Amino acid sequence: MEGSARVLGTLALSLATFMNVLDSSIANVSIPAIAGDMGVSPAQGTWVITSFGVANAIAVPLTGWLTQRFGQVRLFVASVILFVIASWLCGLAPNIESLILFRVLQGLVAGPMIPLSQTLLLASYPPALAGIAMAMWAMTTLVAPVMGPLLGGWITDNISWPWIFYINVPVGLLAAAMAWSIYRTRDPGPRKVPLDSIGLGLLVLWVGALQIMIDKGKELDWFASGQIVTLAVVAVVGFAFFLAWELTERHPIVNLRLFARRNFTLGTLALSLGYGLFFGNVVLLPLWLQQYMGYTATWAGMTMAPVGLFAILLSPVVGKNVARVDPRKLATVAFLVFGLVLWMRAQFNTQAPFATILVPTFVQGVAMAFFFIPLQAIVFSGLTPEQLPAASGLSNFVRITAGAIGTSIFTTLWEDRAILHHAQLAEQVNPGSLTATQTLEQLGAAGLSPEQAAATINRLIDQQAYTMAATDLFHISAWLFVAMVAAVWLTRPQRSVGIGAAEAGAH
Repeated sequence: MEGSARVLGTLALSLATFMNVLDSSIANVSIPAIAGDMGVSPAQGTWVITSFGVANAIAVPLTGWLTQRFGQVRLFVASVILFVIASWLCGLAPNIESLILFRVLQGLVAGPMIPLSQTLLLASYPPALAGIAMAMWAMTTLVAPVMGPLLGGWITDNISWPWIFYINVPVGLLAAAMAWSIYRTRDPGPRKVPLDSIGLGLLVLWVGALQIMIDKGKELDWFASGQIVTLAVVAVVGFAFFLAWELTERHPIVNLRLFARRNFTLGTLALSLGYGLFFGNVVLLPLWLQQYMGYTATWAGMTMAPVGLFAILLSPVVGKNVARVDPRKLATVAFLVFGLVLWMRAQFNTQAPFATILVPTFVQGVAMAFFFIPLQAIVFSGLTPEQLPAASGLSNFVRITAGAIGTSIFTTLWEDRAILHHAQLAEQVNPGSLTATQTLEQLGAAGLSPEQAAATINRLIDQQAYTMAATDLFHISAWLFVAMVAAVWLTRPQRSVGIGAAEAGAH
């Protein structure tokens, strides 16, 4: 593709990707408003997020089979249009049951959109510009999760929560119309391929059980809950049967044989572990700011917003050089800068001003620019054109699941570490402590009753405990990012990495 057609095609695919990724996080801050309007508890309201995540996780790895069955362009445009319809229905939902049902539909039809936007974008650019194509895709995929809570909070506060779904309608219709007008002549069309119904059933079973376990684990106190133990058993057994079936099936619903390729396996592993750590921290920082630093949802979102600045400026530069520079070196830069960012955050305390909290966010943009593009180049290294949609679907599935697991682990560890720090700090508040008795006396002199003074001290201990717990996790994350450099250097990407992927898409 050349000229305006390529620009418009890139815009259409980016709009659809942005809308899809945004929808995975935009509802998070709106749950209290949705639950209040629907007359249900916030715990029931979280099913609005869980239902989308489960359905989306099931649909993403099916991209390879669906592409063969319906054709790349037809499937992509149909997914976007169905996503628009599901979004509109979500906004109109009269009760929580119908909203959850429409969110399941939205998650299912959203599945193929991200992998196909990736493969169609690679097909739009000549081999020499494959890195640029990946840079465009990476920018939308990384900036959207950060923008979601900020935009969702603003819409919920200033308009009403159904509009977090309604905004998808014009964006989706525009993206679908543009994509169809530009790409329809490039679609190879549908092929008759057998449906692996047993593989599909097992996929739905184990992925559904895993996602519900991840989303509900913290709320139900993990393995202290019989429900979580049951889900874990179903997920493990279902996965074992799925693995055995798919590796012996002649026409598998998910092509697991891609994991026999060293670059695909290690590249996907590095990408997913890095994304899980990144996403866990993306969720943790605004939670800490809102709950213990007195930030509003909007201001907490503002601390995350500048992350896109360096990512947008540097991604085209990285994309341009990914074919010339060893992608392992570029990915190493990403992991080391992520390590630096999290080490800077590990120095935070309860007195940290807004500017101090903002600096690591700016620096994180550099890491994001170097993160996605080289790792995707390693993942796609040496794949044939037929393997691209399946590879993209499978690697995105592992990445999205890692993001969900990262979020659950981080929020659970944060609370566990905070309980430990709270107990240790509370031990210092005793009759033998001069500081504690003086503080209680000062609070009493200010007119507080002994109970009110004790509650004030407890709030201060809570703030310190949760801050110390957050900095513990930032510190651990910093070292994990540095350690993950080793996984990148175990890969052996081809010299023309990135170009190979583009050539595959261009034919």
